[in-house]
Amino acid sequence: MRLTLVEAFALLSFAFSLSNAQKDAPRPKGVGPEFAKFYKSPGSFTCISNPSITLDVSQLNDDYCDCPDGSDEPGTSACSHLSPLSPPSIPHPIVDDAAGTAVNTTLALPGFYCKNKGHQPAYIPFTAVNDGICDYDLCCDGSDEWAGVGGTKCEDRCKEIGKEWRKADEARQKAMGAATKRRKELITEAKRLRKEVEDRIETLKTQIQGAELKVQGMKKEVEEAEKADKRKVITAPKEGGKLGTLVELAKRRVQELRDTLERVRSERDDSLKRMEELEGILTTFKEEYNPNFNDEGVKRAVRAWEDYAARDKASKPAEAQDRDMDEILKSDTDNGLVWDDFTAGEASDVDVLYQFENYLPPSLRDWIDAKLRDLRVFLVESGVLAGGSSAEVTESKAVTEARSRLTSAESELSNDQSELSRHQEDLTKDYGPDEIFRALKGQCVSTDSGEYTYEMCWMDKTTQKPKKGGAHTGMGNFVGVDKIVVDEELPPDGKGVGEGERITMKYENGQHCWNGPARSTLVVMACAEKDEIWKVVEEEKCVYRMEVGTPAVCFGNGKKDAGAKAGSDKDEL
Repeated sequence: MRLTLVEAFALLSFAFSLSNAQKDAPRPKGVGPEFAKFYKSPGSFTCISNPSITLDVSQLNDDYCDCPDGSDEPGTSACSHLSPLSPPSIPHPIVDDAAGTAVNTTLALPGFYCKNKGHQPAYIPFTAVNDGICDYDLCCDGSDEWAGVGGTKCEDRCKEIGKEWRKADEARQKAMGAATKRRKELITEAKRLRKEVEDRIETLKTQIQGAELKVQGMKKEVEEAEKADKRKVITAPKEGGKLGTLVELAKRRVQELRDTLERVRSERDDSLKRMEELEGILTTFKEEYNPNFNDEGVKRAVRAWEDYAARDKASKPAEAQDRDMDEILKSDTDNGLVWDDFTAGEASDVDVLYQFENYLPPSLRDWIDAKLRDLRVFLVESGVLAGGSSAEVTESKAVTEARSRLTSAESELSNDQSELSRHQEDLTKDYGPDEIFRALKGQCVSTDSGEYTYEMCWMDKTTQKPKKGGAHTGMGNFVGVDKIVVDEELPPDGKGVGEGERITMKYENGQHCWNGPARSTLVVMACAEKDEIWKVVEEEKCVYRMEVGTPAVCFGNGKKDAGAKAGSDKDEL
């Protein structure tokens, strides 16, 4: 059959109109824009999660749950008994006896969609639809109570609520911006502190290498000093020995003479000062007396002073003499006199045998002396010969000083090694994301709570301090950084990121409770513009939970809005 041009044009116009009608068909009540594509069929509807089930469009929102996934009742609570959609969702299949196939019994929709014009669109649980309660926190336009159950009428408050929300959101965004800026500063500081640790590690490695070489040198020095001691054939003097007694007397005598010289020198200097003072008085007297005054005693005194002044007087001590006395008054060690070299011991009759090289020709004496002393050292170290003829051998000053230097070098090396170990361990610690808590380590934040002040020091300890005096109570020492999942929703004022994962710090092994466990604290952190403690609760006996705000956990990716973005909303069925 041939169509005329007019008939063909009319047919095309009808098809185009039908297409536009399908495209612009209004969404059923409660359907969000992202699910509108499932409700465009003009005469029928296919269950979203169970495409094998097809319903007539009149069965939509008829307050009877026909689809196992509840997708035929987006605007009523008829299917609210089904398992809610909560990612990751776990379907609950049942077997359809007729078809013998499994069907999904989990809700396909997140809830009843509220447009909330003038505010943020949102989904409200199906259980809250037409329950006679105006849920303005999620559905500010009141569309969830469209049936007017019990005469309930919910006015549209989205304009006022949206205005307040935008005001609060602006404050939150401002606080979040400041917190994010602070977090960047903390990250920069944490990187700087880590670089300091890394640089210190490199410095310590270099110091340790030098210290190890120094210790090796000191050990060789001690060994050489001990060998030099063993080469000596003299032993410590016996008590009351002739040489020891003589040396002790000489030592005391020298000290007495030195003390006497010091005293005489001091008296001499005092006398010279007094003489200069008297001469000055007489000189003044001569210059200022009146010669016309006929006092024979005064005249005789003046003539006597003139005679005294005309005579040669003893000159002041020459500087060379004073230098000589300074040398004498120096200590024995400064003068090169080491008494230990004299009191090291007396040669025994047996030891004299080791000196027989003194009777050899000079050409052989040095060579024989070196060989015999090396042989003596070998025999002493082997235990064949004793170290000396006396029962107790006194260690020489050279050995003592060498061993002291070795001990000091070993102590420096040990300190450097301990510090290196601490810094290397520090680099392996968990300081949280971007090692940000490295910048806060050791800093403290506190809050007043009734009769106590609670304090939390980052990566250190938590403390309870009574405000009326008394001992502080340790609530735990830092153990590590962790993460937990929380359910509570914090207000949108910069405090936290809503539900989900939170960074925590564990503080354990605090003071023991009476008849209970050691105290412990779980610090749960959320985003805030500054460091502050919000709340402290004792969840169990001596087990505390501390809510803390800090910019250190402001990641700028808070929880997404529960509602979908509003599209081109059309009239609903």
